[in-house]
Amino acid sequence: MKRCRKERSAVDVTIVMPMYNASFWLDECLQAIIHQDFTGHMELSVFDDASNDDSWNVVASWEKRLEARGVSVVMSGSNYATPRGAGYAKNKAISQSCGQYLCFQDADDVMMPERVRLQYEASSRHPNSLIGCKVQRVPEGSTERYTRWINTTAQDQLITQVYTSHGPTVVMPTWFCSRTWFLRVGLFDEGGKGVPEDLLFFYQNIRQGGGMARVDKCLLVYRYHEMAATHSVTEETIWKLRVDFLQERVLSQWENFTIWNAGKLGRKLYRCLSPMNREKVKAFCDVDEKKIHKGFYTYEESQQRPKPKIPVLHYKAAVAPFIICVKLDMTGGVLEANLKSLHLKEGKDYYHFN
Repeated sequence: MKRCRKERSAVDVTIVMPMYNASFWLDECLQAIIHQDFTGHMELSVFDDASNDDSWNVVASWEKRLEARGVSVVMSGSNYATPRGAGYAKNKAISQSCGQYLCFQDADDVMMPERVRLQYEASSRHPNSLIGCKVQRVPEGSTERYTRWINTTAQDQLITQVYTSHGPTVVMPTWFCSRTWFLRVGLFDEGGKGVPEDLLFFYQNIRQGGGMARVDKCLLVYRYHEMAATHSVTEETIWKLRVDFLQERVLSQWENFTIWNAGKLGRKLYRCLSPMNREKVKAFCDVDEKKIHKGFYTYEESQQRPKPKIPVLHYKAAVAPFIICVKLDMTGGVLEANLKSLHLKEGKDYYHFN
């Protein structure tokens, strides 16, 4: 460790900031912390995960300005020659801090002035929850569907849409929670590069009975760039975790179900299920007349004889519950209209998976 200041009085909110080669963005990030309108005692806890740029010196140059604003600064760094990853860095930043509440801040993002205050108030009302907020994505237009989903998902969908490919319904760069609840859920996975520590923590939050809530105001400028750590996680890693969590939380409770999509993604989900859950699939459903006319899907890789043949039906002829394997916001509203026409309840009669 390079430096760690321990002599601190009671702290209301710790801003948790893991850091790796972030010098390009740090001035804007730290200036925004100074501009917070929260009147309680804040602390900035920075852990430098083996940066080889000027990140450490940039933060050090802001220390007096931050402390003049009433934000105490705790800094330390890795003894390793190479980065250990975001989970490790976040755990280290938390362990050296003492705030009653934790506000997670990526070094390349920018807080709006009301962020800490509004999320602190929300977290006080929802002590066993992860609190998020709406975001402004930059550059504008990048990840347009994802950003729209972050900002428009309804409160009840924060719970029902946890199985989609978008990942946590309350996105990691906006997280705010009590230290007590964080420690109840457990530390971040420290597997390093390629491990989605935020998704794993999010799932564990749900297993522990934790909630999710969003402040319906844009409180963070959420930056998209190719250097972001999230790009190191493969789609297949995420897919397997999602399938396993769906089986654990939903399919284990159902006697049978229909997969909505007889195409590539629906068939892939079927093949990835456990043998027990494959037995529960009574049909695929679709709107594609060619797939429906064929009448069934044959599971060619099966060792069973005869090989399983799963009926393919029109969605109006299929029976709930459904796992929806059609991407949200990609059909010009057709999927959403079809679902609405069936008068089904999300979280009971169907879950979105893609």
